[in-house]
Amino acid sequence: MSQQTVNPTRMELSRLSKQLATAKRGHKLLKDKQDELMRQFIEMSKQNNQLRKEVEAQLHQAMKAFRLANATINQKYIEEMFIMPATEVSLEISTKNIMSVEVPVMHFHYDDVTMQAPIEYGFIQSNVPLDLAVDRFTKVMPKLLSLTEIEKTCQLMSAEIERTRRRVNALEYLTIPELEATIYQIKMRLEENERANVTRMIKVKNKGK
Repeated sequence: MSQQTVNPTRMELSRLSKQLATAKRGHKLLKDKQDELMRQFIEMSKQNNQLRKEVEAQLHQAMKAFRLANATINQKYIEEMFIMPATEVSLEISTKNIMSVEVPVMHFHYDDVTMQAPIEYGFIQSNVPLDLAVDRFTKVMPKLLSLTEIEKTCQLMSAEIERTRRRVNALEYLTIPELEATIYQIKMRLEENERANVTRMIKVKNKGK
């Protein structure tokens, strides 16, 4: 067990005892923070996984319809139809604090009417798979945008959990044991000095008789 090299005095013992008490309080606060971060992270990860499954399933169905449309309609027509964005999405980002972690709150703004019919194209040149693909891609967009926010939040919380874990471990396995070992050694030295003083006083007293 490592220990600090200090003078074995009562003043030093008092200073290190206060430092140990502060380190233990800090360890408890950080451990509580780590536990709460983990609780919220697990809860948010469940939401993230559920939302990701929904988005991936909807994207799979949209891509399936699009591949079928691409095989049955002139590719040049499809390219011309999608060459210009039909819907504008604006993003406003604010933040909120979760256990001292600043996470983004993303507000997406788009025209609901436009989202219901995002692309204008001639139905004579279209077919059912293309109509389905456009409809499914449009409907999945809000969930896809929400997934962006929650995944970024999970990423930031994960990084903070790792930083907190390192600090907790440093206090638990390095700082606190080192202080305890040093305090123990100082107490032993002080007790040894006291015994030596008592022995010396007894010898002086015996010589005076």
